[in-house]
Amino acid sequence: MQEILTQEIQLNSSKISVFIRREDLIHPIVSGNKFRKLKYNLLQAKAEKQQTLLTFGGAYSNHIAAVAFAGKENGFKTIGIIRGDELESKIAKNPTLKFAQECGMQFEFVTREDYRHKTEAGFLENLKNKFGSFYLVPEGGTNEFAVKGCEEILTEADSQYDFVCCAIGTGGTISGIINSILPHQKVLGFPALKGDFLKDEIRNFARNENWELINDYHFGGYGKVNPELIAFMNQFYAENKVPLDPIYTAKMIFGVMDLIEKGYFPENSKILLIHTGGIQGIAGMNLKLKAKKLPIIDFQ
Repeated sequence: MQEILTQEIQLNSSKISVFIRREDLIHPIVSGNKFRKLKYNLLQAKAEKQQTLLTFGGAYSNHIAAVAFAGKENGFKTIGIIRGDELESKIAKNPTLKFAQECGMQFEFVTREDYRHKTEAGFLENLKNKFGSFYLVPEGGTNEFAVKGCEEILTEADSQYDFVCCAIGTGGTISGIINSILPHQKVLGFPALKGDFLKDEIRNFARNENWELINDYHFGGYGKVNPELIAFMNQFYAENKVPLDPIYTAKMIFGVMDLIEKGYFPENSKILLIHTGGIQGIAGMNLKLKAKKLPIIDFQ
């Protein structure tokens, strides 16, 4: 694990200061919250003497790539249950799946309909009958061990910040952050998915109420982007030399900047943005953007 860097973001306003925690630099492959979420899950899998990790994800899943690599590095076999049976014939053209396969991950492609049943006992029992014993890592990695890892994102030095902001997928990262903030701090979560259902997921793990979800910056839903967001990412990189991923962190930072413009934050607020990694997904996103003849993510 590399030393964690925190850098200041350039703003037009001098009344608010914004810093970004470069969790994306923790590890060249298992970056950001994926490193945090897998840390204690890998230790638990070893404690249970399991030899195989099984998990779930979509076509360009950061989680699938991270589990495949971490499993290889730690001596585990890995199995990925992939959403979308049409992807089975497209591995070679998919940077994420190709990488995971090169790390030794075995795939099981399922229809989107079947994938919806992935947490049901019958579905999991069928997987055990097919693959034998395995350590189950949930989709996105969120469970009690993941939250424990994410509780280590903030340090004592972070007591200076008034707001801590992060993107949300499954709720594990924000839950860990909520559990580690101080009474004077507030956590703002920016869901990458439509809907308000994440509140209940977060309350399963979070131990206080100093948090709020901002649901206005999902750009149409999970995995959805538009030229405005891509332009923002490219401009942000030009000004700060920080690459953002289009699924999570870019949407969160876009939202924070918009809220600053709208006067949401009190004067003299100090804001910490959590970069949750996910840069590996840019190659796949650019393939989709090129196919639609849209501007691409270009960190030059």
